[in-house]
Amino acid sequence: MWLFPELMYFAALQPRAPDSEAHIHWKGAAEIVLASCTKYMDANDQVVAMDGDKEMYFRKTIEDMAAGSLRCIAIAYRPYDIKDIPLDEERLAKWALPEDELILLAIVGIKDPCRPGVKDAVKLCQNAGVKVRMVTGDNLQTAKAIALECGILDPEADTTPPNLIEGKDFRSLTDAGREEAAEKISVMGRSSPNDKLLLVQALRKRGHVVAVTGDGTNDAPALHEADIGLAMGIQGTEVAKESSDIIILDDNFASVVKVVRWGRSVYANIQKFIQFQLTVNVAALIINVVAAVSSGDVPLNAVQLLWVNLIMDTLGALALATEPPTDHLMHRHPVGRREPLITNIMWRNLLIQVWPLTHLFQKSFCWLFAPNNVEFGSLGCLSSECPACTQFPR
Repeated sequence: MWLFPELMYFAALQPRAPDSEAHIHWKGAAEIVLASCTKYMDANDQVVAMDGDKEMYFRKTIEDMAAGSLRCIAIAYRPYDIKDIPLDEERLAKWALPEDELILLAIVGIKDPCRPGVKDAVKLCQNAGVKVRMVTGDNLQTAKAIALECGILDPEADTTPPNLIEGKDFRSLTDAGREEAAEKISVMGRSSPNDKLLLVQALRKRGHVVAVTGDGTNDAPALHEADIGLAMGIQGTEVAKESSDIIILDDNFASVVKVVRWGRSVYANIQKFIQFQLTVNVAALIINVVAAVSSGDVPLNAVQLLWVNLIMDTLGALALATEPPTDHLMHRHPVGRREPLITNIMWRNLLIQVWPLTHLFQKSFCWLFAPNNVEFGSLGCLSSECPACTQFPR
């Protein structure tokens, strides 16, 4: 058996015939194998020369199968004199296996249905601002039909290049052309592992955060190059798993939605915790600074500040870090790689919340440290006899 590079998309097997003739069998991508065939075997098991009309008939059959989301494989063979086949391994390794004048045996359409729930998962990703792209080695028409079936392509979407493109066409573009085309690509058919790597590199140069799924050894460069590599846990090779960041144990695209939801949840919880800590600490800092400037003394010493931080950090971290993800997170826009962790909205909320919290802290200190014979005023302030209240300006 000879296994050929993935760019050729087919393999060959050589069984020995009873006489002095050997049959070299081929299988692989239907349109590639068909291009090498000069004859075909009819229904009566007779070898017939392939004319132009018959070749067009077979190509039309392949296109119809591909349009029905069937993966097309052609099976062919070629008779060969067994005396011309080298027997020793050294000569056999250098032997050029004949690839022309094949006899077509069959064209097979294989249905590979989408997993249940994949279409809903793709829709959730699209609603979350995540664009799902399909990069496959299948025929472009097959890839288009599968993309329509699982929701990657909209029935009314533009199906002309570069939205739908073959790997060889994308590979032939210049660097600038690849970057421009990468923005629009939804489906790439007849692609090689290197095409996937080029697509990842082009998207990253445009500032996108790229996640790649893969299961084969040839996917390792793209998995390593991506910001997030997702390897399949069941069908994935060890090389792919080592090159990835996350391993999907059930090999289901729906698990990618869980990854996105939990990632956004962790990011949102970190932002909430930072905003909470900044609000509390800035309020305590303002109280100490104002008191130190106005009276020369501070209401909170170092030990008390440490106790405040200990309580706030522990309880706040437990409350915010354990908050489970919600579906609301999937309606947010993705966060760019250069966007700040503390957003403008967080600064606005911080400024709005610091003042009432500072005022609340002041009243709390007045209540704690005021003498028993002192009463509150009409606005909640204590009289000038309060040693805590007099540290703040009226």
